[in-house]
Amino acid sequence: MQTLRESSTRGSSTTPGSAAEPAADEGRAGGGAARVRTTTRAAGACAAVLATAGALLLAPAAMAADDDKVQKNTVDPQYSVAIAAQFARPNAQMLSSALTYDPKLVPVGSHVTVSERSDSKQTRVGLRVTDLPANRTYGAHVHTGACGVRPTDAGVHYQHRKDPRSPSVDPAYANPKNEVWLDFTTNANGEGSAESRHAWSFRPGEARSVAIHERRTATGPGVAGTAGRVVACYSVPFNNSKEAGKAVAGVLSKIF
Repeated sequence: MQTLRESSTRGSSTTPGSAAEPAADEGRAGGGAARVRTTTRAAGACAAVLATAGALLLAPAAMAADDDKVQKNTVDPQYSVAIAAQFARPNAQMLSSALTYDPKLVPVGSHVTVSERSDSKQTRVGLRVTDLPANRTYGAHVHTGACGVRPTDAGVHYQHRKDPRSPSVDPAYANPKNEVWLDFTTNANGEGSAESRHAWSFRPGEARSVAIHERRTATGPGVAGTAGRVVACYSVPFNNSKEAGKAVAGVLSKIF
């Protein structure tokens, strides 16, 4: 608190002899105390916001402490992230991280939460949505690209073993063990959730979003992995990649 007091007092000083200078030391002390209290409250509020953002986005630490680690996409074997957002319509001037391309199927303002927990043994990805149409089935997968103005901007499904052919519709590659499928069916309240578990982790920088499709994912030859149109998309910083740092920076910039 001594640092805050000194900083506040110095920041509020005026040029000697100016009209704005207090006439007595008592006035300076009183004003300084008020400013100290204000600064203290502001510092406490900032600390609370930072703690909340850190707990929500990064546990234990999705963003590396130094820039070098972020640039190298260093993978933390105990990485964990959980982020949430509301879906919005695409806007080229100010693109949201959660986008709906079909408000009838994914209404503007509906909510999405994506979580990832990875360690040396497995990777778990969870998806939860609320405020969607009731009793409806959707397909959902982890994609390689970030969400954009167009539904196709999210790219293709992330695959642990990459299919040499694209689009991938071969069940040997397009399956829930080699990809991350998060199909869900909403309940009467429009809520839905899904979770996948794999004995592998994402390659840094190659898994960047969760795309929601209009129907359940197909599994047959020639159609495996297809689920109709992409109706919504959520950009997610998977696997402690540099996208994690960008996500944190984006949230903090909106807060401050």
